[in-house]
Amino acid sequence: MSIRVMIADDDPGMRILLKKAVESHAAFQVCYEADNGQEVLNYMEQIGPDLIFLDVEMPIMDGIETARRIQDIAPDIALVFVTAHEGYRTEAFEVYAMDYLVKPFSIDRLNMTLDRLENWLRMRSAADAVPQTPAVATAQPKRDRLLIKSRDESVVVPFSDIAMVKRENRQSMICLNDGTSIATHETLSELEARLSPEIFLRCHKSYIINLNYVSRIYPYGRWTYITRLRGTKFDALITREKYEEIESLLLS
Repeated sequence: MSIRVMIADDDPGMRILLKKAVESHAAFQVCYEADNGQEVLNYMEQIGPDLIFLDVEMPIMDGIETARRIQDIAPDIALVFVTAHEGYRTEAFEVYAMDYLVKPFSIDRLNMTLDRLENWLRMRSAADAVPQTPAVATAQPKRDRLLIKSRDESVVVPFSDIAMVKRENRQSMICLNDGTSIATHETLSELEARLSPEIFLRCHKSYIINLNYVSRIYPYGRWTYITRLRGTKFDALITREKYEEIESLLLS
């Protein structure tokens, strides 16, 4: 498995240091270097990174705003902030950063982050490769289907077929238990209002999950979790607060 990495920092020396450290780990490959956040967004979809290192204070677009936009386009990408400023830590974890490294940091500290990221990304990749048997949702609300308005047509889908809804590429993707997805320009909030709260939970700003499909939950960074959805190839991010809510619901 090759882990594709982008580095964004307006300091050329820091980019060199990060690249050398990252590529000293055989599993990682630096695919692109940028000196501002806008450049990351311009090339991110073309490069397809698994991990992006972001400085906070960069010209044109800073790292925090870049991370917010990445979350809207591709929330599965792991983010690590590398900055000289301690004061942005709260904003960084609000966009679900995996880590926050304050310059100057030691190579040992960076290697710890890389080892943890490699283990997590390998675990996620291995889970994606395991074939699973589709599950059938058991809850039976009075309204049991969703009308999805796409560009060319409207599609009616039973709630029990919807594993999750996620925000990606400035669209909402309704992910079905057969592995397919339907794109719509409706917002997650609009869709959430029409889904049954008995079954569906807004677990993250970019995800709504069907609780009947929750299979495994494990840590993703310091403040976030990730869940595998049973019988599908999908996973979703969960905030710490929503994890506690899910725990309460499933144990009650």
